[in-house]
Amino acid sequence: MNFGSIFLSEALGTGVLVLLGVGVVANVLLAKSKGLDGGWLLINVGWGFAVLAGVYVAYKTGGHLNPAVTVGILFSGADEFAPGIAISGSTTLAYLGGQFTGAFLGATVAYVAYKRHFDAETDEEKKLAVFATGPAIRALRWNFVTEVIGTFTLVLVILTFGHTPSGLGPAAAALLVVGIGASLGGPTGYAINPARDLGPRIAHALLPVRKPAPAEAVLVPVGAGAPAPAEATDAVSRGKDSDWGYAWVPVFGPLLGGALAGLAAQFLF
Repeated sequence: MNFGSIFLSEALGTGVLVLLGVGVVANVLLAKSKGLDGGWLLINVGWGFAVLAGVYVAYKTGGHLNPAVTVGILFSGADEFAPGIAISGSTTLAYLGGQFTGAFLGATVAYVAYKRHFDAETDEEKKLAVFATGPAIRALRWNFVTEVIGTFTLVLVILTFGHTPSGLGPAAAALLVVGIGASLGGPTGYAINPARDLGPRIAHALLPVRKPAPAEAVLVPVGAGAPAPAEATDAVSRGKDSDWGYAWVPVFGPLLGGALAGLAAQFLF
C-alpha cells in the first residue's frame, strides 16, 4: 500500500473509533441526552464497540487506530506493520498522520451530532470531558504512570494476538479495551491512545463548544470606575479551557507504554 492508502485507511478507522467513542461520552454526560447518567460501564462498552467498528473499517492496514500500537509494533522488532506493509519512515508517518487526522475529524462530527446538547449544557468541564480525558485526582506524575501502565497492557496483549490466533478477530481488541476501562480507567479516564485524546482536544479548542456569556453579563454598571460584577467578569475573561497543562500526559504516557510493550514483546514472543 502507498502512503495515501495507509493514511486514508487509518484516518477513516480512527475517525469511526472517535466518533462513536466521543459520542457515547456525550450521550452519558450532556444535558437532555437520552443516555444522560448512563454511567461508567456504558462508556466502557461504548468505547469497546467503537474499537470494534474502527478496526473493521481500517482492516487493510491492520486497524492500528492508535499511535501507541504503531509505536509498539515498531519497537517489537517486526518487519511489517500489517501484512504487505513494510515498516519504514514513510509508512510510519502515514499511520500516525492518519490516526491524528481521523481523531480530529471524528470528534468534530460527534460535536455536530450533539450540537444542541452542547448548547444546552452549562457545565464546561463536562463539555471538555466529552472530547478529552482528565484525571480524577490531579497528580501529573502519577497520572502519567497510570497511562503508561494502561497502554503497556493494551499493546502487549494486542501483540500477543498474532501469536495466539482465535476466531474473535477485532472483537478481541474491543473486549480488551472494555476490560482496561473497567479495571484501570478510574484514575485518568484511560486515554491509552495519543490520537484519541489530542485530536479531540484540538477540536474542543477550535469548535464553538463554550456557551457564550449572555449579553447582560458584559455590561458595566453606570458610575465612574464602577467594576463589573465578578461573576460577569469571570464569564468574559475565563474563556474556554482545553486543559493544555494536562494534555502531555495522555500523549507521552501512552507512547512510552506502547514502546515498553514492544520491547517486552521481543523477549516474550
